Amino acid sequence: MNILFTFYVPSGGMETLNRQRCMALRRVGIQGHLLYTQQGAGVQNISNIPTYITNYDEDIKVLLRSHHYAAIVVSSDYTMLDRLRRLGYQGPIIYEAQGLGTKEAAELYVQEAAAMLKQHAQAVHLPSTPHLIALFRQYCPSLPQYVFHNVVDIAHFHYKRGPLPPVPILAWIGRLEPNKNWKHCLEIAYYIRRIKPPIELWMFHDDQIYIKEDQIHFYDMIQHLGLASCMVLRSNVPHADMSALLSAVGDSGGFLLSTSIMEGFGYAVAEAMSCRCPVLSTDSEGVRVFISHNVTGKFYPQGNIQAAVHEGLELMSEHDLRASIRSQGVEHIKKNFSAQQYGRAFKRMLHELHVL
Repeated sequence: MNILFTFYVPSGGMETLNRQRCMALRRVGIQGHLLYTQQGAGVQNISNIPTYITNYDEDIKVLLRSHHYAAIVVSSDYTMLDRLRRLGYQGPIIYEAQGLGTKEAAELYVQEAAAMLKQHAQAVHLPSTPHLIALFRQYCPSLPQYVFHNVVDIAHFHYKRGPLPPVPILAWIGRLEPNKNWKHCLEIAYYIRRIKPPIELWMFHDDQIYIKEDQIHFYDMIQHLGLASCMVLRSNVPHADMSALLSAVGDSGGFLLSTSIMEGFGYAVAEAMSCRCPVLSTDSEGVRVFISHNVTGKFYPQGNIQAAVHEGLELMSEHDLRASIRSQGVEHIKKNFSAQQYGRAFKRMLHELHVL
């Protein structure tokens, strides 16, 4: 059985999700194919998965005719639903909401999408993110809604021991745009460095996807705060290399800092925890499925820089707490986000939609 997953661009959490779920579904007899409408740096991570990058109707039409997809999962881009119907696809379409930005942006998006979803979609799939669940219940109450966790493939992405870094490392992963809130990352790193030097700041981003104004302000702020000498900026690191880098952050005595305003899921947080890298995060909603405060990670109140600095310093200095968070974080990911669990939940959804 072939299932097609569509999204705009292979980058970030969606690239990770699509790749990992195709591998998970293969184990239960489902062949996943990927369609992206734009090129993206994340294509370097994909192997052994049929992947198509095109925005031409004729190419997509050939794809649909050639592979006879039992169902199509359309992630985020609701205009793709009407497009697929116009190109002749008559099978079930599942609309999937992953992220969609802030609560306000997500509500506007779902309002715009609702009519097309009611007309063309057979179901909605959501991560366990409260504001997304509430929005779809409000605007698309007649559509079946399936809520289950994304997959985190800890069998392949896990802790890797390496050389011990000489100083604690603060890491951040995201795009240079407002919802990822990179400004607060720089401010928090600035204060921690003043109180507990020396540190390094590793920032991972996609230099092909950014907001130009944010990019300009980003480099200006680095200079203004005097962070250039302690910063390591990495763009589009191959996914296979990230587990070793996150493991090094954890071993260094540092942590991953997640400053997002809103996350639908938060792959960076989950994968850091998989590598024994402790996480300090805003309560960006999607990450609640990973973090219990002082148990599997740490929260700080959105916008409260001094509280973030306090929690970060505690995570660096309270060694027993840190060790407990690292161990319990890994176990939480193993227990709740396995490929086997994802495969069972996805097959159950297909069965209830009469695809299986």
